[in-house]
Amino acid sequence: MLVLFETAAGYAIFKVLDESKLQQVDSLYKEFETPEKANNIVKLKHFEKFQDTTEALAAATALVEGKIGKSLKKVLKKVVAKEAHEQLAISDAKLGGVIKDKLELSCVHSPAVAELMRCIRSQMESLISGLPARELSAMSLGLAHSLSRYKLKFSPDKVDTMIVQAISLLDDLDKELNNYIMRCREWYGWHFPELGKVVTDNLAYCKTVRKIGDRTNVSGSDLSDILPEEIEAEVKLAAEISMGTEVSEQDIGNIRHLCDQVVEISEYRAQLYDYLKNRMMAIAPNLTVMVGELVGARLISHAGSLLNLAKHPASTVQILGAEKALFRALKTRKDTPKYGLIYHASLVGQTTAKNKGKISRMLAAKAALAVRYDALGEDTNAEMGVENRAKLEARLRQLEEKGIRRISGTGKASAAADKYQHKSEVRIYDPSGDSTIPSTSKKRKYEEVQEEEEEEGGEEAPTPAVRAKKPKTEAEEAAEEETPKKKKKKKDKKAEEEPKEEEEQVEEPKEEEEEVAVTETSEKKKKKKKKKVKEEDE
Repeated sequence: MLVLFETAAGYAIFKVLDESKLQQVDSLYKEFETPEKANNIVKLKHFEKFQDTTEALAAATALVEGKIGKSLKKVLKKVVAKEAHEQLAISDAKLGGVIKDKLELSCVHSPAVAELMRCIRSQMESLISGLPARELSAMSLGLAHSLSRYKLKFSPDKVDTMIVQAISLLDDLDKELNNYIMRCREWYGWHFPELGKVVTDNLAYCKTVRKIGDRTNVSGSDLSDILPEEIEAEVKLAAEISMGTEVSEQDIGNIRHLCDQVVEISEYRAQLYDYLKNRMMAIAPNLTVMVGELVGARLISHAGSLLNLAKHPASTVQILGAEKALFRALKTRKDTPKYGLIYHASLVGQTTAKNKGKISRMLAAKAALAVRYDALGEDTNAEMGVENRAKLEARLRQLEEKGIRRISGTGKASAAADKYQHKSEVRIYDPSGDSTIPSTSKKRKYEEVQEEEEEEGGEEAPTPAVRAKKPKTEAEEAAEEETPKKKKKKKDKKAEEEPKEEEEQVEEPKEEEEEVAVTETSEKKKKKKKKKVKEEDE
């Protein structure tokens, strides 16, 4: 029986001298207590050494994945194929199946073989000649590191510690710059207070102070490379009428030294920001596209590492940095915060106040996916981040334009749009509009006029202008003949009780003539009554 043994230095093939010892699995370790006993059980037949670490890593990777590497295939063809009748003992059953299929060699894997491998490993230095223990230890350590990097897809470019340190230093520089600039403005403000109101930019202020020194030197100084022409003219005019106190040259020297520090720190800060931007695009390109360099770096720094940030759910990413507010809200039973560090992202900043919570939630969900893709994915492109950002921008436009349409209602609120129902209107033809002559006659007025004429007797009076009766149609005459007389009386009573709606259908000029005629008859009645009363008195 032959034994295939893998080491960090190469492949070793042993021949088992006494196979009967393998049957006693529990007591096999006793046969390998000393190098002499071990040499009586197995003997080295061939040792194939690796040329370099790259070859060792390729062989180890192939063994882990259950494949036959080039060096192993070469050894098996060279040594084992000559003794094809011998069985080959291996430590991995999956690898044995591959060898059996490709090289047609009979492979053995059993508990006895596994115990034999452990025993050989314990006496490996004595069994393999020409391999010092120190050299083997160094090879094993180097191969372990290389294999770990390969398994974790580790790359030196993906060291997120640099990002954590860079963003922390950037924040510290901003604080120090603010302190230095505030001190410089207060210090030089005693000598030239008007300069602080004219020059608002901090860096330009420090450069201006460093160049002019004493305010009496402003008129002879050229500030065109620092300030625009209009501001330069204002500075020179303000220097002539300044209300500041006089200071010594030693004070001006110290102020200039402080301005030098501010300018140098500002330049270093710009350089550090460029470095941070490049590192973020190399380590987390998708996260950088989603939230920006500074916000992404602060998220990584707050989580501790890129891998720790990738383990966080989207809800944690959303409120990362607002832990105090979160626990205070939970303690007081108030509303929890909607955003933390992600509030400073450009997408959240350009939304209205009522939509900031929605956008921060959606951005956190997409940012969590981007972080996982950056930390655990093999690709280093930012295509996924660009695609997700485009979706978020489209959603943002939809929210800003109020284009949200609710399809169905919830339990608390009904649907915004009711269900569509087709309502068909059936119209019936109205024949009353065919004739322009009014269909009804005003009997009441006609009878009153007749009574007044009878009372007057043979007196001459102007006849009232009464509207002529509408001639009845044949259909109406037939209908009147069919209906009984009782119905006619009821209709006449109803016509007298109802308001005179039919007068509205008559034309306006005719109505005016009728009203005039009725008033004339009423006046004549009153005159006649007065005459009768006078005659009786006489």
